[in-house]
Amino acid sequence: MKIQNLIRQCQKQDLASQEQLYHIYNQKLFSVALKYARNYKEAEDHLQDSFITIFKKIHQFKFKGSFEGWMKRIVINTCLQAYRKEPFFEIINENQIKQTEEEIEDQDLPLDFLLKIVQELPNRYRLVFNLYALDGYSHKEIAELLHISDGTSKSNLARARQILKQKVEAYQTLNNQKSV
Repeated sequence: MKIQNLIRQCQKQDLASQEQLYHIYNQKLFSVALKYARNYKEAEDHLQDSFITIFKKIHQFKFKGSFEGWMKRIVINTCLQAYRKEPFFEIINENQIKQTEEEIEDQDLPLDFLLKIVQELPNRYRLVFNLYALDGYSHKEIAELLHISDGTSKSNLARARQILKQKVEAYQTLNNQKSV
């Protein structure tokens, strides 16, 4: 069945079509949820909540733009909504922000290691890092999504990169010692 027909059936609340749509997109959308979650179980919860929202709001999809992109935004917003309730964002004076780019040497880093260290970041850093570095949001967009200032977004990104760089360097040092 073509995706457009499947979407139309889902808009009519056809359960078989909803199940089919879930099976087509659940892995792609789970990978989005996993980027924003602290762990696998939390990502599963976010994905479940996202599909509930997708099926509630599918009538709002007007067949303009990417359906997958529309669903991805719902997943991201669902993940962010879970963290908006937590008071974890630092308010930073923009004059205090050190505008340095952290360069990470990523040769031969296992994907599971990279995912693990991103998930271990404190919420405020992980969310901003994912939105900016992985999903291409601007600091202005991040500020609006997370109800923070542009400066706080920039500061949290810089700190996330710094933490990730330290963890990558520690990992590489450990692996270099093992190979000697």
